[in-house]
Amino acid sequence: MQPLECGRCGGRVQVEKYSWQHTSVQWTAASRAGCAELRGAGGGSAGSCGALRESIRRAALDGLITVPDPDREEEEEEEGTR
Repeated sequence: MQPLECGRCGGRVQVEKYSWQHTSVQWTAASRAGCAELRGAGGGSAGSCGALRESIRRAALDGLITVPDPDREEEEEEEGTR
């Protein structure tokens, strides 16, 4: 997992991208408490933060968060079996 700071509230979370569509986020109690969007949603685990999603997207596009390339992994596996 990689650390990331929300561009809106500055809350720090741990993020892992498994693909462009699949992301895992670990919140700390402090980052969850400091997020206005989560507080507005009652702070439930199903709540999400649009600002954090955008921060993750931007970090991935900028190369600050690693996003695996499944096509590359398949090519490397094929080369390893030759």
